[in-house]
Amino acid sequence: MQRHNQIVSFERSQAVPTHVLGMLPSGRTAKLLEIGYVYDVIYPYVKGGVQKRVWELAKRLARNHEVHLFGMKYWDGAKDIVKDGLHLHGVCNPRRLYIKNRRSIDEALYFASRLLAPLLKRDLDLVDCQEAPYLPSFSSKLCSLARKNPLVITWYEVWGDYWYEYLGIKGVFGQIIEKLTVRLPKFIIPISERIKQDLLRFGVPEDLMRVVPNGVDFQKVQLVEPADEEFDVIYVGRLISHKNIDVLLSALSIVKGDIPDIRCGIIGDGPEMDRLKILSKEYRLLDNVRFFGFIESDEDVYSYMKSSKIFVLPSTREGFPNTILEANASHLPAIVVNDDKNAGVGVVKHGYNGYVINLSSQDLAKKIVCLLENKGLLTKLGRNSAEFAEQYDWNTIVARIEQVYEEAVICD
Repeated sequence: MQRHNQIVSFERSQAVPTHVLGMLPSGRTAKLLEIGYVYDVIYPYVKGGVQKRVWELAKRLARNHEVHLFGMKYWDGAKDIVKDGLHLHGVCNPRRLYIKNRRSIDEALYFASRLLAPLLKRDLDLVDCQEAPYLPSFSSKLCSLARKNPLVITWYEVWGDYWYEYLGIKGVFGQIIEKLTVRLPKFIIPISERIKQDLLRFGVPEDLMRVVPNGVDFQKVQLVEPADEEFDVIYVGRLISHKNIDVLLSALSIVKGDIPDIRCGIIGDGPEMDRLKILSKEYRLLDNVRFFGFIESDEDVYSYMKSSKIFVLPSTREGFPNTILEANASHLPAIVVNDDKNAGVGVVKHGYNGYVINLSSQDLAKKIVCLLENKGLLTKLGRNSAEFAEQYDWNTIVARIEQVYEEAVICD
């Protein structure tokens, strides 16, 4: 299957011109802007793709700006703390994020209601609210209007009609909330061109969008040594239904016919863990698959990536997976699934830094065998993958988002 994907390209920002500095809010001496990020969970207390993006951007922005993170209080001690140069605000005690494998509406309402007071206390120049779970965006908008500062929303997925699959008839309310949310900010920051196109079809004007993709700490990955335990295939992510780890296990059972000692590492935890372990037993893969569960240290995850050969992400619903870039930075080509809801296909150039395939255990098995039996091809794709990932170093990404923030403040 030949596929040409549009990959995000951007230039490094230049130094801020003197006339622009003059237009920024007065009274700034050591810092240019006071920036607030809103998301209900904060890295590293809860780990995931969204919180990792916010943390990586925030700690780099903090070199030149004052950065505040507003989320639920997962840490001990005071509600407001400073960590790694960032101001963390625990707006409320934690509540369960997921109920029956779905994001909790009660949690979103609770966090959104408790967000108002602490957000209003800060004289922020700009607020960047993360799209999901939607309701905090409305609180952020109220505070933006009261404080007269611009609101931007970073957008990770466009659900549209998927709401009905997710909630049944109640999905109409989710769809309404999503359509209202896109009307709130000054700018929307889609994290990929694919999501930008989805938002265009959703009716968002193109001139209100600025694409800023996810990134990777490329040099940090290079410094990590490979783990002693080696794997042919590795997966990293939550173990939930739309990630389709069952398809990966089925594919491995097919690969085992050609490569009996095939080895796969599965890093991550989630509600599918028990079912997947039972399935691996049914497929007679107990000696071939290792379930690690959640691994706390990023360096440990990178070390297992670097001791592997192929990264597989069979998910049908993604925004811009950090794990693809982390795998590419570890010289691993990525195999991803072609699906309308999977913006991860925009992170993989078919035949260059990985492959985009149909969701099929047979197709996945064929591609794994092809790569493992062709060391020259695997080496070439690994080299390409590292070159690709280096373009997305967080230092490059942060320069782009800094431009967007400055534009939002100046034009407000």
